[in-house]
Amino acid sequence: MEDESAEIELLEQNLNKTQQISQRMITILNSFDTRIAKLEKSILPLYTSTQVLNKRASNIEKALQKIDEVASNQEGIAAEEALILRGPQPGQLDTYKDALERLNASIAFKSLDRDSVDTARLVETGAKKLAQLYTKMVAEGSSGSTPPPGSDLSGAPFPPLLLSNLKPLVAFLRTLPLPSTHPSHPAATAIMSTLRDSQRGYADMRGNWSKKCLDTQGKRVLDRASTLDPITAGKEFGKWVDSLLNIAELEYIYLRDFSPLAGQPVVASSYNTLLNPILALFKANLAHLSTLIKGSLQKYSFLALSAYESLLSLQPRWDTLLSRREADSRKGSNELKDGLQVIRSVCLRSFPEFLADLKMASVGRDADSNTKVADFTLMTVKYLERLPEVQSAAGAALLLLGDGNWKMGEGVQVGKGSKLGEGDEQLILEHFIFDLISTTVTSLTTISRSSRRPSIGSIFLLNNMSYLRQHIVLEPKNPNLGGLLSKPSLDVLNSNFRTAKAAYFDSNFSPLMQALTDDPKEKAGKSATKEKFTRFFDLLEEAVERHKLGRVLDDDPDGREQLADEVVKLVVPSLQRFTTKHREKEFSKNPQKYIKMSAEGVESQLRSIYS
Repeated sequence: MEDESAEIELLEQNLNKTQQISQRMITILNSFDTRIAKLEKSILPLYTSTQVLNKRASNIEKALQKIDEVASNQEGIAAEEALILRGPQPGQLDTYKDALERLNASIAFKSLDRDSVDTARLVETGAKKLAQLYTKMVAEGSSGSTPPPGSDLSGAPFPPLLLSNLKPLVAFLRTLPLPSTHPSHPAATAIMSTLRDSQRGYADMRGNWSKKCLDTQGKRVLDRASTLDPITAGKEFGKWVDSLLNIAELEYIYLRDFSPLAGQPVVASSYNTLLNPILALFKANLAHLSTLIKGSLQKYSFLALSAYESLLSLQPRWDTLLSRREADSRKGSNELKDGLQVIRSVCLRSFPEFLADLKMASVGRDADSNTKVADFTLMTVKYLERLPEVQSAAGAALLLLGDGNWKMGEGVQVGKGSKLGEGDEQLILEHFIFDLISTTVTSLTTISRSSRRPSIGSIFLLNNMSYLRQHIVLEPKNPNLGGLLSKPSLDVLNSNFRTAKAAYFDSNFSPLMQALTDDPKEKAGKSATKEKFTRFFDLLEEAVERHKLGRVLDDDPDGREQLADEVVKLVVPSLQRFTTKHREKEFSKNPQKYIKMSAEGVESQLRSIYS
């Protein structure tokens, strides 16, 4: 028990000591707590001041960052402004385009304040600089040396490299803000005005450049028109108009591809501006050609027909060309159509005037002075030889003139029937050719009959009729002429040739045969026989001398040979019969005195006429 009491007492002592220590710790902690409270009270103002300073420091840092950012942006704007004001430099078009696109983007995403207005002015300046570059490139492609006269003109020269450089520029110009696409853009209206001026300048430059290229070629064509073959000259003029159409068609493609404003109404208006100088040149050259033709219609009638045929074939292309102009311009005159009417009126005049010339050719003409082929006969043949070369134009013009109206009311129409119209060109040409041949034959017959010496007149008629028949029917220079000759035309030529040939035999060799004919009313006797032989050989001598003055079929060796055979067959047998008959009667002791040459000699003499 004592041990347990001792342990309990020891425990109580330890407990007391623990309580004393706990009390001391509490006292110390309370003292620390008081001191900490006092310390916190003294530190709190300092903490509060530190917080304010930290916030101020943060704001200052942010302000400095903003200042740096603004300064950087101002440097970029200044650099872009300098780039825009300087204009696009060679090889830097993409850089220039990027700068303008950034400026447009800044306008699109900001309100319309002072900066946006300044930026819009800068965009407008950039658009003007690009338009100036565009105009400069177009001017470079629309200047320089024109193609030399006589070269194949398929288009007004536009350097391919320049076109390739122009393409990206035009593509970007078409993206610039316009009132129709960017109604709120401050510079849209000004940019629209700038591009419209550039497009007008393009049309004006290209139109005048095309005119300059065509003018050189046109002057050459007109200068040569009076010296070239008429049909060739007419075709040359048609080829020049074809070149004009080629250029106009190509320029429309260029305008459509390289105009800053791509809308159809704007392109049509610009195309009208481009065409004006070209069409003015066409009208002037056509007027010059018409004046040349009217000055000598007989000489240039085939020039008129050839030009008319060429222009007629170009009418569909011309109509297509004019349809691309603006509507107001299309209501005006059709230059080619008006030109065709002018040329057509000249062609219509040429037909009756040519026939009138053929008719008047017999007035005051004397066959006694010249038995050669008449000028108007040569003219008729030449006219008919060339007519198939302009067959379509001649047929179309004659249809407009009216069947038979080329005779100006005289005579009766060949094959008169229903009124001819489209598709009857072949028939009306046959009618006209018939009247042309008939008029020529009539004039030749009139001249022949007016001769004081029928034998000379008959040579003239035979020479001319043979020439007509030879070069129109038998051996035409133009193989297509035969297709235009109707049966009445062939009958006129063949029958009048036969008539002329019979008249030639009758007036030149019938007297020889009559001299050898025994007339029952005359007294038969030696003196009459002597007189007949004398007269025969006198007439033979006259015929030989006559044919020296007026050669027969001078340009037809085969015809002369055939004619010689026919004359020999006509005269020599009669002489042989007469000589045989009277030689037996011994009409003279010296028959050689009257029979000056044998039948063979006479044949030789006759053939010498045609050698």
